Order: sequence, then C-alpha cells, then structure tokens
Amino acid sequence: MAAARIPLVDYLRLADEPYLVASECEECAARYFNHRVACANCGATAFKEAQVPADGVVRAFTIVSFAAPGIEVPFVSAVVDCHGTSVRANLVNVAPDPEHVRTGMAVRLTTFPIGTDSTGTEAIGFGFEPAAD
Repeated sequence: MAAARIPLVDYLRLADEPYLVASECEECAARYFNHRVACANCGATAFKEAQVPADGVVRAFTIVSFAAPGIEVPFVSAVVDCHGTSVRANLVNVAPDPEHVRTGMAVRLTTFPIGTDSTGTEAIGFGFEPAAD
C-alpha cells in the first residue's frame, strides 16, 4: 500500500496533474484562495470552486536573503499571473538570482514533498518552476 499524501494547503489538489482551486465569486468572478464569507470586490456571498491554470507568468518577485532560523535562504518569492488569477508562491528549481529570475518569465505549477510524519503520511507543498521553452 502506498503511503498517504496530503496537500499543505486546502486549495492544492493532488491529482495525476496537480492543480490549484480558487473560490470564485459567482457575481463578479473575483478569485480567492482562502475562505470568504463575502466577496471583497462586490460584497456577494455565493462562491464556486474554479480550477486555476497550472501555467503562468511571473509578475513580481523578490529574492529573500534573511529568514527565520531553519529556513534555507536565499529563495525567490513571487506573484504569478495564472491567466488572470494571481498566485503568491515560491519559485523552485531555479537559481535565486537576477540572472535566472525575471518578470515576464513563463512558469508552471510543481509539487514537492515537504515532510513525512511518524505514520508515513507525506505532506506535499507547491511552487512554480521555469516552464520548458
């Protein structure tokens, strides 16, 4: 029997091709990754799940050089535009320097193990990596 895998965040779906799910306002189509009682854009209270495209473009980024003890630095934190949905995530599988990261860079969703508990359940995180040309 394969070990259980669980996503680090509830909006990550671990399918054959992993993807993110946003809560989309049924009135104005604004998207959120956290629980909402009402839409911050229009005030409506009805939401539906919306699958977020797995590819996108880096709109903004920062190279983090200082972090809490135990956090490996440097790393790249970015805002990725996934066809109109903004996703805040780290960039992975890329050197954390300005020669390798730029705005406008094409990226795609990727997942990776972040830890295993005493019963063998593996936690899975996500980030974005450079898209193949």
